[in-house]
Amino acid sequence: MLQAGIVGLPNVGKSTLFNALVENNQAQAGNFPFCTIEPNVGIVNVPDERLLVLQKIVNGQKIVPAGFQFVDIAGLVKGANEGAGLGNKFLSHIREVDAIVQVVRCFEDENIHHVDGEVNALRDFETIKLELALADLAVIDKRIDRLAKQMKTGDKLIQSESEILHQLKTSLEAVSDLNLNPEEKQIIAHLNLLSLKPLIIAANLKEEELGKPENNSNYQKLKTALEAKNLQIIPISAQIEAELISLSPEEANEYLQSLGVNESGVQSLIRAAFNTLGLMTYFTAGEIEVRAWTIPLVCKAPKAAGVIHTDFERGFIKAEVISYQDLVHFGSRNIAREAGKVRLEGKEYLVQNGDVIEFKFNV
Repeated sequence: MLQAGIVGLPNVGKSTLFNALVENNQAQAGNFPFCTIEPNVGIVNVPDERLLVLQKIVNGQKIVPAGFQFVDIAGLVKGANEGAGLGNKFLSHIREVDAIVQVVRCFEDENIHHVDGEVNALRDFETIKLELALADLAVIDKRIDRLAKQMKTGDKLIQSESEILHQLKTSLEAVSDLNLNPEEKQIIAHLNLLSLKPLIIAANLKEEELGKPENNSNYQKLKTALEAKNLQIIPISAQIEAELISLSPEEANEYLQSLGVNESGVQSLIRAAFNTLGLMTYFTAGEIEVRAWTIPLVCKAPKAAGVIHTDFERGFIKAEVISYQDLVHFGSRNIAREAGKVRLEGKEYLVQNGDVIEFKFNV
C-alpha cells in the first residue's frame, strides 16, 4: 500500500493532524520537541460520494472506500541531516514513503513552543527543504564515488546514472528546482531521494483563520512562494479536524459552514495526497459490497484485476465494463446493457477512473 509521510518541525501539529486523518488518538501529541519518536502508521479512507450512489443502485450491503497509508514521522530540526534531534533516524523513515505532506505552522500561540522561538512559515518550509536536500547530497556523493569505480566497465546505464546524479548535485547545491524526465527518475529510483518525492504543504491555521486564510500573513507569504514553485498548499486547522472526529457528519458540516468552509481540510488533504501519488479508483459493485480499488492513473485491465487478487490477473480473460456515469444514468446494469453501454474489454484496455468492472478469469 502506498504511503504519504507527514513531516515538519517539532510542535507544528503533525501528530494532531495524523490523529484526525485516521480518526483516532493513537499518535501522541504534546507541547514538546520529539514527542513522536517511532513513526505512527494509519490507513486512511479516500472520500468518494460515488460509493453511496452505487450502493443504492445495486442494493449493496456495505461499502469499502479506497485507502492508503499516512505515516506520522517525528519532527525534524535544523541540522537533521547531520543527526541533530535524531535526524538521521527520522530521515530514514521519510525515505520509505511515496509522497511527503509537510505541515507548516502558520498560527501564533505563545502557549505552544516553537523550536526557533518565533513563527515564520516560509523559513520553516525552507528549513525542512534544506535538510532533505542536504541528506540527498550525502547519498548522491556516496553513490557517485561508487559509480566512479565502475565506469571502466563501459556500462551505459552506469554512465547515465552518474550523469544524472552530477546534474542533481549541481541543482541541489544551487538550491534550484529539480527537472528530470520519467526515464531519468526511474534510473535513480533505487536511491529513494527525498527531494524528488511528491510534496504537499498543509498550512496549519487557527480556527478563526480557516475561512479566510489569506488574512494570515504567514500563510500568504508561504502561498506566494509555493505557487512560484508549482507546489500545492492546503489551509487546515489540525485542532479543528481533531474536534470534528467526535461530531456526526451533519454536525461537522454545520460547524465547518459556520467557519466559512465547505469541506474538511482533512478531506482536501486526503484527495490531494491521493492525486499527488498518481492514483485513481475503479469500482466493483454487487449485493454483498461496493468497493473502490486503488490503481495507477495508467493501468491495463489485467493489472487492475490483480489488485483484487493475483489469480484475477494470472487467469484474466476479459472485463465487463460500464462507466459510473452510464450506470447512474440508466439506473441498473441490465438496462445499461440493453442500451449497449456495457462493454467487454480485453488485456490491452486502459481502465478509466470511475469504471465499474466485473472481471472474468480462469485459473
